[in-house]
Amino acid sequence: MSEELQQEAASVFEDCLWHHNGWEARVIKNEDDDGWAVAMTQDGQAEPSLVGPWTMGRDKKNPKPLDVSAFNTLVKTAHEVMRRHEQHLAAQLHKDIQIVVNGSRVTVSLDIEPDEDNPSATLTATAEDGSALAKVRVRPDHSLSRASAQRWADAGYPRPGED
Repeated sequence: MSEELQQEAASVFEDCLWHHNGWEARVIKNEDDDGWAVAMTQDGQAEPSLVGPWTMGRDKKNPKPLDVSAFNTLVKTAHEVMRRHEQHLAAQLHKDIQIVVNGSRVTVSLDIEPDEDNPSATLTATAEDGSALAKVRVRPDHSLSRASAQRWADAGYPRPGED
């Protein structure tokens, strides 16, 4: 059986549960009030990527059934949430600052390697032409600012503890 046919066979299209193309939309009771919510979970993930309010049906007691249009919109929105989360995480783990050293532009970068047991970070100085000026290991909680980058460059790019 082809992969596409297997996916189609594994798809579920019920009023309050759709599972298709690696995504599950599940309408759930909103614990905060009398309304309903929808949770979007990607296959292989333990937690939903997106939880949001869901529309009441005509009887004002039960949820409106899921449909193709709503499911596709929810998948698109969940992808966007995941993309923003990944961008936010990347921004937390990498930072670039541009400074001027002896009349030349230098980029100072902080790259954090998250690891539950042994997190680390690297501070790198790169010249305008792309050549490496310095690369040192620093604490993962190192605070990179324009002032700290300038001090590091002005001191000759010392290793931590040398300055």
